[in-house]
Amino acid sequence: MTLSRIGRISRAFVVSMAVVLGMSACGGYTVGFMWVTGTQYNQIAGFKIDDYTGNLTNMVNSPYSSGGANPVSISVRIGGNFVFVVNKGTGKGDGNVSVFAVGEDGILTFQASYSTAGNTPVWVSGDSTGSFLYVLDSQAPDFATTGNGDITVFSVDGSTGRLQLVPNQLIKNAQGQQLNYFEVGKVPTMLRVGGSCVYTVDSGDQTIYPYGVGGQGQLTVESNSTIKTGGTNITSINVTGNNVYLTDAGTNQILPYTQGGGCSLAAQVDGAVANLPLTSNPTYSMTDSKNKFLYVLNHSTTNGNNVYSSISAFVIESTGALVPISDPQNPYPVGNGPTCMIEDPSSQYVYTSNNNDGSVTGKYINQNTGQLSDLPRGSTFPATGLATCLAVSGNVD
Repeated sequence: MTLSRIGRISRAFVVSMAVVLGMSACGGYTVGFMWVTGTQYNQIAGFKIDDYTGNLTNMVNSPYSSGGANPVSISVRIGGNFVFVVNKGTGKGDGNVSVFAVGEDGILTFQASYSTAGNTPVWVSGDSTGSFLYVLDSQAPDFATTGNGDITVFSVDGSTGRLQLVPNQLIKNAQGQQLNYFEVGKVPTMLRVGGSCVYTVDSGDQTIYPYGVGGQGQLTVESNSTIKTGGTNITSINVTGNNVYLTDAGTNQILPYTQGGGCSLAAQVDGAVANLPLTSNPTYSMTDSKNKFLYVLNHSTTNGNNVYSSISAFVIESTGALVPISDPQNPYPVGNGPTCMIEDPSSQYVYTSNNNDGSVTGKYINQNTGQLSDLPRGSTFPATGLATCLAVSGNVD
């Protein structure tokens, strides 16, 4: 047993015998909690993350009902006391947002469900203060005439988790009534909050729709209300500092942008970055906690002899340019059909939720090089049904 290992056990003992963090079956203490949504059974799988090995162990009472049909997106309030799950629904106006309180050892307790302004919600993200929640609807209330989606904004009660609809104070309908949503482009699929901006990916016309974040949860329309990407199949957006990265499954490229005033985006000088050889269909990207590395999830491959999904890893240079990490193992294989990716609270591990085989893949991160490697006790963990997205929390405040 190494000194660092002893230190970790001692630290867990000091923190009230890990009553708050919980103890892991693998010997280390629980450094964080993970929740993974799954559409097959409309459930949420809960795991505890072992600090020493990255191993995942099931929470008590896991899996939990998602509170609706087809859970596709999940977000944790800053501080970790509430979890918000978007249930896409069955296409009959039954989509919703379910709120869960996080208890000891990460156990979820259902609180309530809330309807959004539009139909078919697909993504959820909170602001950096935990005061507001942004939910992306693929169909706005006026979808029949415009074909557009919308953002529903909720204020969040930090003590109870209750959500309250934030009306749009800037726009009124023909009857003079304030709208209760903020319209975006056609067929929106993902939303990201970056600084004082909110961006949505609109797959209907391959654009990004930007909003500025104002007071009291208001979203303000910027002068360049629609940003044309030139992509052919934009699948995700990632905002880190002043850098914004789009994945284009149509060209198998990453499109780097620099964030400017008024939430504008300017394409970086070096232009599009080719994904790694033998990869295809990038669907998601994640930046590590130190903004040093970019990881891209690839749903499939062009390697007929070794068919697998993977993670492409890049170094982020000071200019925002991307350079592939030098490693013969890069890209790194993961489970089948990955959809989301996240870094654990201690910045030691990366996890992906894999839809096709209903699993979670864990990888260890080399903090110096960005290289990924398998976990020492196995890197594949069964989730519940067809895994969609995942979220983590380090503690409960």
